[in-house]
Amino acid sequence: MESGAVELERDAGGSFGKMEAAREEEYFRKQQKEQIQKLKGHLQEEIHHHEDQIKKLEAEIKRHKSKITELNTEESTVGK
Repeated sequence: MESGAVELERDAGGSFGKMEAAREEEYFRKQQKEQIQKLKGHLQEEIHHHEDQIKKLEAEIKRHKSKITELNTEESTVGK
C-alpha cells in the first residue's frame, strides 16, 4: 500500500484510525528520543576520552619543558 492509501484507511477508520495514528506518532517519538539519548551518551564518552587525552598531553608537555630546562642548565655549564 502507498502512504496515500494508508491515510485513506485511517480516515475511513474514524476513531480507530485516529487512535492508530496516535500510536504510530508515539512510537516514532519514542524511537527518536531513544536515538537522541544514545547520541548524547556517545558524545559524553567522546568528551571524556578527549579530556583524558588532554591530561596525558599536558603531562608530556610538562615533561618536555622540564627536560629543556635541564638541557639549558647543562648547556650553560658546558660552554664555560
